[in-house]
Amino acid sequence: MKFQKTFKALSDQTRRDILNLLKDGPVTAGEIGDHFSVSGATISHHLSILKDAGLILDDRQGKYIYYELNMSVVDDLIGWVSGLKGERGHE
Repeated sequence: MKFQKTFKALSDQTRRDILNLLKDGPVTAGEIGDHFSVSGATISHHLSILKDAGLILDDRQGKYIYYELNMSVVDDLIGWVSGLKGERGHE
């Protein structure tokens, strides 16, 4: 699995904060923006990077777009990081 885009997306504190907001379920872009003192365009840019990295999914419902964590990518990332421990984790 390629993680280059994932790690680039995770390198920014705002994007990590957005992921943290999504851990409890889908949230609209407007609701995400309410948590930050940046423009809607900036939030949109961050969401685009997270989506391109596969970390989030979007679902249009009427005039709203709901964003949620893509748990399959999160699980792959956790599995890879956990695998770094190898047998040393049992010492």
